[in-house]
Amino acid sequence: MRVTLIVNPVASSVTRRTRIVIQKALTSDHELNVEETTRKGQAIRLAHRAARTGAEVVIALGGDGTINEVANGTLGESCWVAPLPGGSTNVFARAIGYPNDAVEATDTLLAALTAGSVTKASVGLANNRAFLFHLGAGFDAAVVERVERRGQLKRYFGYPWFIASTFAAWFEEITGSGSSFTIEAADGRRVAGARLAIAMNTTPYTYLGANALHLAPEAGLDQPLAIATLTSLSPRMVPILVAATKRARGLPTVAGAHHWSDVDKAIITAKQPFLYQLDGEAMDPVTELQLDHYPAALNMVVPVAPLSNRGPPPATDNAAS
Repeated sequence: MRVTLIVNPVASSVTRRTRIVIQKALTSDHELNVEETTRKGQAIRLAHRAARTGAEVVIALGGDGTINEVANGTLGESCWVAPLPGGSTNVFARAIGYPNDAVEATDTLLAALTAGSVTKASVGLANNRAFLFHLGAGFDAAVVERVERRGQLKRYFGYPWFIASTFAAWFEEITGSGSSFTIEAADGRRVAGARLAIAMNTTPYTYLGANALHLAPEAGLDQPLAIATLTSLSPRMVPILVAATKRARGLPTVAGAHHWSDVDKAIITAKQPFLYQLDGEAMDPVTELQLDHYPAALNMVVPVAPLSNRGPPPATDNAAS
């Protein structure tokens, strides 16, 4: 097969040795072209060009931001798309069943290519920009912005830096005015005064080391979006969130928290600009986000026997708030 490998050379776990091993493995059975990114956003253009010039498979070697860009460059195209984990967390690759080691994941990918293991994968859209596993608005995005502000610390300290950033962002939110917004689904479900909203296209929401953190276990590449919201960031929400990540049904709908399933369209609005992030990448603040579910948007290469961590669907919150 004609394969294009798009590499982010500065991703956290992409090394020269890893690249050599991966490229050698891919060239053993496939015609390989390698492209390297030099700036943010470039992988979108490289992936789009590859898809339009005959690549049958486009592979992203990098973090979640790299596979997000490759997905945005190949939406609606006939080529197959696949991730190889080269970042610090690699949520999407792990969520669909790939090992967290890039070399091991390459063996898994080669087996999937041989077997033709491809699924029609949905994406979420936020103001027409695709996300593969989740979008976060408000507090969640504030954490990501803080982490990315000092990217070198993320690269060298990993999870401890993420945890420290979470506590720092939380302290700012509860001691300051923070950002709040209204989120409304097309079917009438509505939450006002939200401080955090996470729209999910896969599960888990993220990983903390080897531990998967689930907020909406029913989310999946063949399902509409799931959305979790919080209207309170008080300390009493901490045990609810911790319990939610460990329970089969995810975040419960209780005072201050809402869990929606089967969302095809929703809109987030605010009087003042609010932060948001797509697949772990901080975006420019906005006052309005249109969320859409785009089914069968990508031909995603998945492991022959993908991992499954989905649980039973939660009770859907249909009440207006």
